[in-house]
Parts: sequence; C-alpha cells; structure tokens
Amino acid sequence: MKKGLCANQQSNYTSVMIEGTVVGLGSADLLRFYYYLRLTRGLEDRVIKLYRQGRILGGCYVGTGEEAISVGSACALEPDDVIAPSHRDLGAHLVKGVTPNEYMAQYLGRLTGLTRGKDGTIHFGDLRRRIIGFISPMADGIPVATGVALAFKTRREPHIAVAYFGDGASSRGDFHEGLNLAAVLRLPILFICHNNQYAYSVPVSRQMAVPHVADRAKAYGLPTRIIDGNDILAVYQTTKEAAAQIRGGGGPIFIECKTMRMRGHAEHDDASYVPRELLEEWRGRDPIQKCEHYLREREVPEDQLRAVEARVVKEVEEALDFAEKSPLPDGPEALEGVFAP
Repeated sequence: MKKGLCANQQSNYTSVMIEGTVVGLGSADLLRFYYYLRLTRGLEDRVIKLYRQGRILGGCYVGTGEEAISVGSACALEPDDVIAPSHRDLGAHLVKGVTPNEYMAQYLGRLTGLTRGKDGTIHFGDLRRRIIGFISPMADGIPVATGVALAFKTRREPHIAVAYFGDGASSRGDFHEGLNLAAVLRLPILFICHNNQYAYSVPVSRQMAVPHVADRAKAYGLPTRIIDGNDILAVYQTTKEAAAQIRGGGGPIFIECKTMRMRGHAEHDDASYVPRELLEEWRGRDPIQKCEHYLREREVPEDQLRAVEARVVKEVEEALDFAEKSPLPDGPEALEGVFAP
C-alpha cells in the first residue's frame, strides 16, 4: 500500500503523464496553469489572514493543496460548458472569468461581490459565465448539473456539464440520484471528485467499504478514471479526453482525483484529527511545486516564474484594495436579484 493513503484506499491510481508532457501543450500553456495555481493560492492565503484578523464575517473555505484539480480541469473545458463547483474550486471560477476583485469583494460582503453582499465566502456562482452557484449542503450541485446536462441533450447542444464534489459528498443521496439518472439517460456530464481522504473529520475508510470513491460510480455503470489530483497535467489531460468522449455521445464519466486537504474543512477547524506525518508527506507533493518542476523541465527561464509570482502578489493586493473601497449594500438592495425574473 502506498504510504499516506487511508487504510482502505489502494495505491493503484496512476498519473497519465509520461515525463511531464502532454501533446499539444507548450510552455505558454504551462505558464498559464502556473498563473492560475498561484493566483488561487494567493487569494485564499490572503482571505485566511483576513479571517484571522476578524475582518470576515462567517466561515472561510479554501482548497490549499488541491488547486490542480479545479485549474487543470477548467482549462480543459470549452467556454460554453457549465460547471457546478464545490467550495474547493476557486481555480475553476477564475479560469471561467471570475476576477480577483469580485472574489475579494465577495468575502468582504461588498456590493461589488458576486452576490452583491447577500452571501459571503465561496457561496457564489455566475450564470453569465456558466457557473452554477455553490451552497452549503454537500452534493447539491450534482442533481442541478445533471439537469443542465439533460437540457443540453434535449436541445442537442454540444456542451457538457461538470459537477465537482468531495469524497464526503459521495455519501449523500444527491450524489447517488444524480449519477444514476446521468447513467440511465447517458447524459453529457463529467463528475469530478476531490478525494480529500477526509470528509469534515471522517476518513474515507469509515465512509465506505470499497477502496475508491470511483467504485461507487462503477455501480451505476459509469466509466471511471482514478488519477493523481496534485498533478495538473494529469488532471488536464484526463479531463480533456473525458470531455471529448462525452461530447461525442459517450455518456457520463467519473474522475476521482486523489489529493489531500491541507487545512481543516474550514478555517475554524484545526484538522487535529489528521495525522501530522500524512500532511507532511502530501506537503511534499504540492501541485504548485509539481507545476514548477514541469516548467523547469521545459527550461522555462526562472525570471518568468518569478514574474508570475510578482503579478499574483500585485493582483491580490489590488483586489483587497478594490474590495475595501467598494460600498456595502444598502437596504433596498436586499430585495434585488433574489428571485428569477
């Protein structure tokens, strides 16, 4: 058994990469991946500090260590594909066009945030950008994304829906209902699971009697892929191939991304239930470090990497400045945008 995986998780998942290369990807593509990985981490790190300073009301949810899943998969999609992200998928939001300014204003409850101050944290979406909003009950985005996929099939539109969720969400009824309907109707939907190895505090070995979350999908007849979720090239390539197969009428596909949640479920959770040695092992498999390794293999100059880092620092601080200068919502605003026209 591979060290660091939970007791009932076998280690036979594989990276689809061969020496860190993907056909059709150049250094510019890798630098784009690197930018979104860094931007996701930079924004979330800044929000964590704001939370600790008491400047954010409500919770703080981040995806530290899992950024390759959301960034790599979103970069492999077409602009008109619809995503239903989880609370660990800021990277997918950014790739789809959500700006750092909007994200920071959202967390500070400002009128310029995606929900115009009506909600905080990562509880937002944007239908203009083909993003279904995330809400607290885990797996609730799955049946909604399945419905979107049904609409695509009914209208004969060449798009796919993508539902993101964690291992804990796979123990909810919404997960099973969504997968079953998608399989029976052969809907154009891609299911992407962050296998964090822990739900809120429960390890996968206490959630299910099968080795992989993907085994649950197999029970409904879905083809599955199990990959290294910390390898952005593996995520990108697998998503690209799966999306093409789905778009061609092949029906739904399930991708399980093995990863590790490097912080608590939220910032109020210290994750003391996770063995320290397990976290240390996964810290050495950081997705940003992996991407840097690929860039150096391509002999991308070090100054280009540093330029990306400097750009991200600047954008994060500009986003915070924008949010702090943005107005708070007024009373009458509370009734706007609540109901669909």
